[in-house]
Amino acid sequence: MSRKMLSSELDDLSSRLEQAEKQQQSIQALTDIISNLTIDEAYQIQMSNIQKKVEQGHWVVGKKIGLTSIAMQELLGVNEPDYGHLLNTMVIENDGEIPPYRVLQPKVEGEVAFILKEELRGPAITVEDVIKATGSVVTAIEIVDSRISDWKINLPDTIADNASSGLYVLSDNATSIQEVNLPEVNMELFKNGERVNTGKGSAAMGNPAKCVAWLANKLAQYDISLKKDEVILSGALSAAVNAEPGDEFLVRIDQLGEASIRFSNKST
Repeated sequence: MSRKMLSSELDDLSSRLEQAEKQQQSIQALTDIISNLTIDEAYQIQMSNIQKKVEQGHWVVGKKIGLTSIAMQELLGVNEPDYGHLLNTMVIENDGEIPPYRVLQPKVEGEVAFILKEELRGPAITVEDVIKATGSVVTAIEIVDSRISDWKINLPDTIADNASSGLYVLSDNATSIQEVNLPEVNMELFKNGERVNTGKGSAAMGNPAKCVAWLANKLAQYDISLKKDEVILSGALSAAVNAEPGDEFLVRIDQLGEASIRFSNKST
């Protein structure tokens, strides 16, 4: 297959995802269309659609890291995480409400978010570098979403789909990273008042800060850095939980506070 043909096919896949999000209609897996879609090509698709949104007036406010648990990596047959971009339109206020038209097939995760006070540019970023560059850490709810029907995804599918990004919520209080032993923090995830999941900071590659270091070093391959004031969602501390209209979620992490969200039954 020539590079020109492949480029046009990647443009087609990019447009399919763009339309799926606009129309809130899921599509077949991209790897069903091009079975040999590579990781680099999937990131090209992701960046193409992010660039389109930036040109439309949106802006990047941070990054998210996915597949940080060994279990999820084994499920998709990979040995490293992936990443996506956070846009200004993705943040939901704490204790806010999400109308159905904002999501397609959402799932909820609890994780630690890093708010950077300095730029992080790889390669060779260490956990110590991340701690030094972090202004504060907060509790985050990530609402992951997929434009791929029934979440039947392979790794290139989720990468192309902006790492299955949806929305996110941050707790109101900010805690100095120096005051927290991140691998040892405990996370509780409640759905409709019932605790449905628990996790520890160590579930994210042994230390959420290690995930951020991985991201900074991965992005160096594309000459991209993590910017001052960016929000970095460091990865889920337990399995994602399905969300339906009417559901309420609360995530609590030791020392980092609580974040909560409601999924509205109303369509407007």
